[in-house]
Amino acid sequence: MDKKVKIYLGIFVVLIILMVYAESVKPKPINWFPSYASKHKIPYGTYVLRHELEGLFPETKINDVKIPPYIYLKDTTKTGTYLFIDQAINFDEDEFARLLQFVKRGNDVFISTHGINIDTLNLETEGISSTALDQYPFFKLINKNLSTKEFDFDRNFYNTTFTKVDTTLATILGKTGYVNKNEERVAEGINFIKQSYGKGNFYLHTFPEAFTNYYILKSPNQQYTASVLSYIDSSKPILWDAYYKTGKSRIASPMHYILNSKSLKWAYYMALIGVLFFIIFEGKRKQRYIPVITPLKNQTLAFTRTIANMYYEKSEHKNIAEHKINYLLEYIRTKLHVPTATVNKQFFTYVASRSGNTTEKVEKLFKYIDFIHTKNNITKEQLITLNTLIEKFKNPV
Repeated sequence: MDKKVKIYLGIFVVLIILMVYAESVKPKPINWFPSYASKHKIPYGTYVLRHELEGLFPETKINDVKIPPYIYLKDTTKTGTYLFIDQAINFDEDEFARLLQFVKRGNDVFISTHGINIDTLNLETEGISSTALDQYPFFKLINKNLSTKEFDFDRNFYNTTFTKVDTTLATILGKTGYVNKNEERVAEGINFIKQSYGKGNFYLHTFPEAFTNYYILKSPNQQYTASVLSYIDSSKPILWDAYYKTGKSRIASPMHYILNSKSLKWAYYMALIGVLFFIIFEGKRKQRYIPVITPLKNQTLAFTRTIANMYYEKSEHKNIAEHKINYLLEYIRTKLHVPTATVNKQFFTYVASRSGNTTEKVEKLFKYIDFIHTKNNITKEQLITLNTLIEKFKNPV
């Protein structure tokens, strides 16, 4: 390794060390992705809630359901409260039909998401807003047995309320809205209801952020979350939905896994940079000259021409004719697949049918061949005649 390569290699190592150090001391940005996954400790994950459910419901069995409700509820013996919390949940018609049957049998379904429009339950939602420039949202429960304190939320979000409710079946449990800087209500609507269906109930809530790590860990917001969850029947198992989660694991390929891990991603990039440096500094030195190998010439044709000229110049027309006759017979045996041991009428018929010639032309050719065989010497003209007959036989018009 020469001195120049050593210098470049040293610079490369120093740059790598500086990059690793810069990444290690750089403050990690806050991830505000709306995950709602129980394994995520980011602000909008539900790690805290999932691990606190055992404390809130100490005598209740809690199951994590990682498959779609349509599949899970095929077993009609399943019971409990099915708990759905996510930014957006979209059930298809068949899946929601199974949820309806699940509730109808005496179970409960708790759904907290932005916007719930369900024709079967006669429910519609839409976003709520106001014209006030300085405003902040509030949330409160209206059950006298629970705290009626108003809670707020200090981040931008899509606030929705129920605009259509079947009052004969639904019970209003909570409200949301906006107040201005003078503590005056500028907008208000329903955001939490209980609706009966068959022997069970639907609990529908439009503020899923209330169950995230960010909201629960800011006191006294956990009181609001606990009050909302207090409507869940503790005598029934809780079925925690882990399928309808925006941040659930989706590894599409090994490369997707590598690039989603900070350590593996940097190891991959460093490997690529190392390969690039190797190509630049070593690849050119190791490259050898590739010699051009001239392919061997085919001398068969030249040899054949030489032998033919030798016969022709010595006027050995008879030998040339015999060779041509032998080649013709070999052609008939290998190409036309007709035996040449016996030459008779049947032979002429087979050869004519397989070569595209008439029987008369084939007969004429072999009569001339018999004539050549009877001669000890033949003239140049007789040789030409034989060659013409053979060529016409091989290429019939």
